[in-house]
Amino acid sequence: MTSRNGLSSLLRPEDSVLVLIDHQPYQLANLNSHEPQMVINNTVGLAKAAKAFGVPTILTSVIAERGGLLFPQLTEVFPGQEVIDRTFINTWQDKAVVDVVKATGRKQLIIAGLWTEVCVAMPTIQALGEGWDVTVVTDASGGVSVESHQVAIQRMIAAGANMLTWLAVASEWQRDWARTESAAALTQVIMQHAGGSGIAYLWEQQLLNTPVPAKAA
Repeated sequence: MTSRNGLSSLLRPEDSVLVLIDHQPYQLANLNSHEPQMVINNTVGLAKAAKAFGVPTILTSVIAERGGLLFPQLTEVFPGQEVIDRTFINTWQDKAVVDVVKATGRKQLIIAGLWTEVCVAMPTIQALGEGWDVTVVTDASGGVSVESHQVAIQRMIAAGANMLTWLAVASEWQRDWARTESAAALTQVIMQHAGGSGIAYLWEQQLLNTPVPAKAA
């Protein structure tokens, strides 16, 4: 397995394409590796970050008629965008999804989905075998148990996949706070979805804009 290191191994927004897989009610109902609301928050944060950086994002579900529509918090990030509904459990066997990904011309494939051990692992391992540079966003994914999620991650690492959390993905895309064209949009995402970091930023802004009392001066 080729080691993943060096500056060129980091994610670049101009080379990235994001595929969000099966963030649906049926899968969420048996999500036990993470707190469900956290996964929803992280997935939406990841989607908003992708939008902020102009990263093409593919939304896909499996038999939505029975498994439920994608989380509305997610589809609201991309109003009017078609959700590709599949019958294949393995997204990478669905020609419609793969054709859309290939049409972007990008090779840094980023995947998150439910469940990690099934709907994330299958396309990740197949795409790796086809020469794609694959990153899995672990905290915007989840499995039916802690064990199933962790074993799937180990399996994908052994196959050559890169593992990141959603904030790490966004940070690699930003790379330099001097990139003002994306910094403001990313800051909004952090405020909305990064928990304590977002609250701390708002507090910092409050302090910076609060006049020093005359007696203290």
